[in-house]
Amino acid sequence: MLKKILIANRGEIAVRVIRAARELGVKTVAVYSELDRNALHVRLADEAYALGGQTAAESYLNTEAILNAIKESGADGVHPGYGFFSENAEFAQAITDLGVAFIGPPPAAIVEMGDKVSSRKAALRGGAPIVPGTTEFVTTAKEIQDFGNKHGWPLAIKAAFGGGGRGMKVVKSADEVQEAMDSAQREAKAFFGRDEIYIERYLTWPRHIEVQLVGDQHGDVVWVSTRDCSAQRRHQKLIEEAPAFDLPAGVEDAMGAAAVKAAKAVGYFNAGTVEFIFQDGDFFFLEMNTRLQVEHPVTEVITGIDLVEWQIRVASGEKLPMTQEEVLAARRGHAIEIRINAENPAGGKFLPSPGLITKLVTPDGFGVRFDGGYESGDTVSQYYDNLVGKLIVWGKDRPTAIARTIRALNEMVVEGVHTTIPADIAILEHPDFAAMKHSTKWVEEVLDLSNVGTSAPIPAGEAAEELIERKTTVEVNGKRFNVKMWVPEGQAVSAGPAKAKKPARAASAGGAVGGTGSGDVVVPMQGTIVKVLVEVGQEVEVGQSVVVLEAMKMENQIQAEKSGKVKEVKVKEGDTVGSGDVVVVIE
Repeated sequence: MLKKILIANRGEIAVRVIRAARELGVKTVAVYSELDRNALHVRLADEAYALGGQTAAESYLNTEAILNAIKESGADGVHPGYGFFSENAEFAQAITDLGVAFIGPPPAAIVEMGDKVSSRKAALRGGAPIVPGTTEFVTTAKEIQDFGNKHGWPLAIKAAFGGGGRGMKVVKSADEVQEAMDSAQREAKAFFGRDEIYIERYLTWPRHIEVQLVGDQHGDVVWVSTRDCSAQRRHQKLIEEAPAFDLPAGVEDAMGAAAVKAAKAVGYFNAGTVEFIFQDGDFFFLEMNTRLQVEHPVTEVITGIDLVEWQIRVASGEKLPMTQEEVLAARRGHAIEIRINAENPAGGKFLPSPGLITKLVTPDGFGVRFDGGYESGDTVSQYYDNLVGKLIVWGKDRPTAIARTIRALNEMVVEGVHTTIPADIAILEHPDFAAMKHSTKWVEEVLDLSNVGTSAPIPAGEAAEELIERKTTVEVNGKRFNVKMWVPEGQAVSAGPAKAKKPARAASAGGAVGGTGSGDVVVPMQGTIVKVLVEVGQEVEVGQSVVVLEAMKMENQIQAEKSGKVKEVKVKEGDTVGSGDVVVVIE
């Protein structure tokens, strides 16, 4: 068994791994950026090392800094979580070259399956049908345009080394290709460190179904369960269920068998997920995620299997604890997972909502679990993913699980930031969801969220508590230490001088369209300007995009609410802006 694990990640997944390791008696090491100095995963770990920097590229994607932390801590295992380096073969190889166990698949399997193009070839070798598209990277807009003109529109431009909807853009005509391609590559580079892309036909009304599997280093691979992940917005999952409900007889077993064959074809071990698209009775291989999935807990609660524990045991060289027959026999009931994201779903826009969580109260009760990465007083940064936590609910059957999930969501309290909870409730209460009539496009094309809104976040000042016992942190040679002290009531303790922050100007009710009616185009959330689309003197129309704003690794088109001539452009590419900042003035 491994003795000490470094978690090369942050947030909810880092917390999840720390807890599983502690139950096995394994020591844990956290790494952190400047913004995450006092994050929950840092507070829970046995040791913590500073990476420096604020953005992901400066910190959690800094290979040298992470390798140094591994050496300094003496960790004999590294868990990559999901996102960041979790599907990066070069990182996995660098870990292996140190003589440290990578808690994931072998680098060669990541290369073949982590690259969505080569994974399609591997699926074909395993006998699984694939969605029509390219089996090579595309590098020019003309290649995409030619494919669409020949095979039909719409098409999906996808990040070859990504997942979770990041770096994916849907194009309906040749005219949209260049802009969508550029955006997909920017997102892929920001989130995964690579910008290669490929294309697929975009099916009209599919369900997204995936198969969780685990393999050991002795050649055994089992599939654990299916999951339905069809409730999505912007190609990112909102709600996941296990097992996939209302499939024709034999389809789940066929998917499981296809997933195992594909995994064995590349010598896969550790946890992984094979994703399929299901439509009109047929299923197609979509991609393989060579890592633990965000939605793994719904599989855990219907099987009683701790998948992170299995990952650690497999990486330690142990055999799988259960056979295929034992795994399937262990399944019972139905489970639903809700991703609680810091986004404002008002009007179906799902605008990022970073900021300070002034109050967080999670639900409880029979069959209810919450996997979180934040507590009251923690900050959701614009620089990272906006997942606050995951609500996982079990029921004896699907109707029970749905009812229990609605009850739990109504009990949950999150103040200081907007969340997706109102949209989640709207989905769960809709008859289409109960009847399993929704698809991956249903939330955006059918679900009416025009009356869904969230109350304004409570300002941080209203939630402040007066404490006498004070805690802070210090760093010695990059290693973090907690320090506790007693100070007079009301006196703050800070590692450095406090900085005053100008109050954010309120954004208009238009949200992403960001105009005020006066001609001032304001941004509704903090973020980074990645592209300026207009120039001084240019005529613009209502609804025309003027800048592209990246917040929480997602690109948002900021649009004009007034027609006229651009009088002033106040930002340039790379600028950081805050909620309510004016970026363009129209006269």
